[in-house]
Amino acid sequence: MDLLNVTKEIHAASQRLGKSADALFGLGRAKAEAERDYRLALSQEILKLKSEGMQATLIVDVAKGNVHEKLFQRDLSEAQFKAGIEAADAIKVQVSALQTILKYQTDV
Repeated sequence: MDLLNVTKEIHAASQRLGKSADALFGLGRAKAEAERDYRLALSQEILKLKSEGMQATLIVDVAKGNVHEKLFQRDLSEAQFKAGIEAADAIKVQVSALQTILKYQTDV
């Protein structure tokens, strides 16, 4: 790789890193909203089951089963957030490697 290509690659990777930061903000917000929605639905379901006289030892498990879609959305948003972090970390590693290449090329 010549010096010009390495600097272009670094610039492109840093641009992707900037976009990934914005995407991570959105994913973090979606994660928080999904957690809020799940906890609200779960608490409402627990109260409903209590008022119906369900046995106390079963309430939490039954409530979680009844709000399974909210639980799925929460888990999915968490996985997407973690994947976004890993993608940003991969870009950071790429930038670091390119900077090392650039350093060695300028030293030569």
